[in-house]
Amino acid sequence: MVLIEQADRWLFGVLNSRLATPAMDDLMVFLTSGKLSGHILVLIALFMLVQRGRRGIVPLLLALAAVGLSDFTASGVLKPLVQRVRPCFAIEHVRLLIDQSHSWSFASSHAANMAAVATTVWIFFSRGPLVERAFTAITLAYALLVAFSRVYVGVHYPGDVLGGMAIGVAWASILYLAWSWVMKNFVRRPAPGGGSDAGA
Repeated sequence: MVLIEQADRWLFGVLNSRLATPAMDDLMVFLTSGKLSGHILVLIALFMLVQRGRRGIVPLLLALAAVGLSDFTASGVLKPLVQRVRPCFAIEHVRLLIDQSHSWSFASSHAANMAAVATTVWIFFSRGPLVERAFTAITLAYALLVAFSRVYVGVHYPGDVLGGMAIGVAWASILYLAWSWVMKNFVRRPAPGGGSDAGA
């Protein structure tokens, strides 16, 4: 456990300081701030509804539910349970690019929430036409950049981000499997990904 902690701190130093460049600072602050980049999530939701019509309501609702559960797991359960101090308050000479309250570090709710959205998008849109595959790739890239930005701006260790991403992927997958089971056993129509409707 000590070796993992040391490796996490070392990798944080690499990503936060050694690989940092002033040219990337503004982009990372933009990506990490919900007030600045939150409209991208609105665009993701609009794409679901415009591209799929009423069938886009299901992935949108599942994504919202996955975000809610992921956020609660990361912030409401794990942070007070683990009580890991953020690197910006535990390590000297951290490049802290944003204002940060003294909340706990593990796990990253930003990474968890975006991983939940990206996983839901991948499940429903990755096997669709070219525009949907491009949408999936962009969403995945955005989620990864948001996760990376939390380390870059100095408020999370890489382990916090990886833990958050695992939470988001897990909740999105669980909710999709539960929805598919209900559809198969009660509604009796093919779930997206299981029939000809998968990429429509």
